[in-house]
Amino acid sequence: MIVNKFFIDKLSLFGLNSYESKLWAALLSRGVATAGELSEIASVPRSRCYDVLESLEKKGFIISKIGKPLRYIAVPPEEVVERVKKGMINKAETAAEKLESIRKTELMEELNLLHKHGIDKVDPEDLSGLLRGRKNIYSQLSTIMKSAEKSIYVMTTSTGIVRKFEKLFKEFKSANDRNVDIRIAAPLDSKMKKSISEIQKYARVRHTDAQSRFLVVDGKQLVFMVTHDREVNPSYDLGIWVNSPFFASSMSIMFDATWDKLKTPDQIK
Repeated sequence: MIVNKFFIDKLSLFGLNSYESKLWAALLSRGVATAGELSEIASVPRSRCYDVLESLEKKGFIISKIGKPLRYIAVPPEEVVERVKKGMINKAETAAEKLESIRKTELMEELNLLHKHGIDKVDPEDLSGLLRGRKNIYSQLSTIMKSAEKSIYVMTTSTGIVRKFEKLFKEFKSANDRNVDIRIAAPLDSKMKKSISEIQKYARVRHTDAQSRFLVVDGKQLVFMVTHDREVNPSYDLGIWVNSPFFASSMSIMFDATWDKLKTPDQIK
């Protein structure tokens, strides 16, 4: 069987190495086969075949048949996808539980003390930094939104308002439950009514023609993006985080001053 390298490489999505990918593909092409047959078909050294086939069996990709010589049968790919997905979810849940268990340990207390000791030495103007990539931007937005006590002001784009609400839904909901004043300004249109209606359950929304992207929390912390989201790949999006009441409060004041002049979603045709 001749299978191109590109196809074999794509099987790494299943968490397989090169030998595992070759043997699984070979078995799929035959349905049932012995280790010797698979070694020849897949061009995998026979000395490695049994170890690799045992690994595939443990991962749920193949099943060994009772009898001599020992033969193997391939599990249907659709079933493999479900098994791999379930395994990934279980691993992620286990890892998350381990991390969560750290919160109440002495290790976390020591880490917090180290951080507090370090922060006490830092000048306020040094509490700022670059956020590279949209994933890191959202992580920082999540962090500062969790600390909100009074207000969260957001200026974003027409696509950004929906995206932020989806990515940061838990943070918006939690802040709303804490009675934090949440206001979002973005370019709106009539096609967005359904999405805006859902967002309004947790935040006040207004229309603006301005093209800006920033978020201010309590007039103390600010994250602003330097480009329009349609002009940059998410991986190269760039944000700047500033922990400066002087700067952040100025942005809050300007945002608040224009808020009442902005149209409500009901006024958008």
